Amino acid sequence: MDAVNETRQQSLAAEVEVAGSVWARFMGLMGRRSLAHGRGLWLPGDNGIHMFFMRFAIDAVFLGRPDGAAGGARRVVAAKQRLRPWTGMVPLVRDANGVLELPAGTIEATGTEVGDVVHLG
Repeated sequence: MDAVNETRQQSLAAEVEVAGSVWARFMGLMGRRSLAHGRGLWLPGDNGIHMFFMRFAIDAVFLGRPDGAAGGARRVVAAKQRLRPWTGMVPLVRDANGVLELPAGTIEATGTEVGDVVHLG
């Protein structure tokens, strides 16, 4: 799966792994040494994340529910940049229905902002 910011016509990640189980969502990126450029982790249904046991900084794009008319398109409801490892819980984001974890700097590089439309497909 990939993730594209349709509003900005920018690729957020060419390869997105889906954390489809409760355990996979809990584990997230814990234990990994890095997240390569162009890769991401999709946490469907989540509205919060933590940075416990993380070894590297990430960006997190919180997305709303899918727009039925646009298939996999979702609005950005929050964009958290350069979340540092070991900083604990990231506050829950109201209206989020999934979190896209990306390499630190992706939000800035793509100009992604609240209100943008992201397509997961």
